[in-house]
Amino acid sequence: MWNMMCDVMPTISEDNISQRSSQFSGEDANFEQLMVSMLDERDKLMDSLREAQERLNESEVKLTETEKERDSLQRQINANLPQGRMG
Repeated sequence: MWNMMCDVMPTISEDNISQRSSQFSGEDANFEQLMVSMLDERDKLMDSLREAQERLNESEVKLTETEKERDSLQRQINANLPQGRMG
């Protein structure tokens, strides 16, 4: 009777292990897919961030140019208007 129990136990145990390993491989595949999706999303976000930084840099350059142009026009106005009218 004891020998029969010992013979049966490993078979049950092995079945459980094979079921678990197939479960884990499914979970691993899901995890791998999740990681791939996350990496793809990260790449998209990094591209988006780079584009936003480039637009910000361009805007800052344009702002600086516009401020210089404004200051130049203001100097021209101040130089050409009679001083009595201002103020």
